[in-house]
Amino acid sequence: MPRTDPLITPGDIPAALALLTRFPVPANAPRGAQSAWAWPLAGAVTGLAAALVGWAAIALGLPLPLAALLIVATEIVLTGGLHEDGLADVADGFWGGTTKDRRLEIMKDSRVGSYGVIALVLSLGARWTALSAVLATGALFAPVIAVALLSRAPMAVLMASLPNARGHGLSSHVGKPSQATATLGVLLAFALSLLMLGSTVLAPLFWVTILTIAVAALAKAKIGGQTGDVLGASQQIAQIAALFALAATL
Repeated sequence: MPRTDPLITPGDIPAALALLTRFPVPANAPRGAQSAWAWPLAGAVTGLAAALVGWAAIALGLPLPLAALLIVATEIVLTGGLHEDGLADVADGFWGGTTKDRRLEIMKDSRVGSYGVIALVLSLGARWTALSAVLATGALFAPVIAVALLSRAPMAVLMASLPNARGHGLSSHVGKPSQATATLGVLLAFALSLLMLGSTVLAPLFWVTILTIAVAALAKAKIGGQTGDVLGASQQIAQIAALFALAATL
């Protein structure tokens, strides 16, 4: 009988936190991409911590835009800018190169080019503005945590659906999750977000789905698959989409 790995193990959540955050969590039994179902939970922990900072800022009397800025900054600190780095590299590579090999070469370069800077400025501005609008509705914990959940699910979906474009690097090292693992992550993110937002979750879920499909198609056309940078960019784009949808519907 061939060996079958379990879909869920107790070590998957610490492994997800160790991979996607700067929390000092020991991952004693990492399973690589097979723990990807727990990536939304790692996002939820980050979102909760950021929301607590926002709550403290509002309680101290800071204006909502400043509270939103602190929430965004806290998320970046807790993830080490992992996803932002991916977005900048994808922007530089996809639009700075004319061939697959050249795009991958640019994406590997640690220097940030003009496309990357523009992408980061637009991303940070979009998140700050949309989150300020969400906070103005009186909501805080539910939307921040729900967006953190929903925006981590696309990474596992892209890993399971697309080949690794480079053959090495973080994405290749982590491995390829099964479709069941990716689906479990999506269902988990949706179920928890539904509990917090109710039917309001349908708008962000719709736009996250549409833009994840768009990112997959673009990555396939530009480099023939996914990399760790593409996964990070997908998280950022999903987060922006979800925040915009909530700003329009809450």
